[in-house]
Amino acid sequence: MNITLYPEKCIACGLCQTMSDVFDYDDDGIVLFADDHQASTMTLSDRTDALLAAKSCPTKAISVD
Repeated sequence: MNITLYPEKCIACGLCQTMSDVFDYDDDGIVLFADDHQASTMTLSDRTDALLAAKSCPTKAISVD
């Protein structure tokens, strides 16, 4: 699955990082990938926690294809 981040939509609620260690935050609390802070898209396999975090994002700052 491909996960895409839309930091401009992020409100820094913290939900995604509490649900999955795939996600991290910058100094302002805006979402980014824990393994690659510069990436906006990442391909992962079998990460139900990341999928659940994306579906739970209140502003849709994380999408899954």
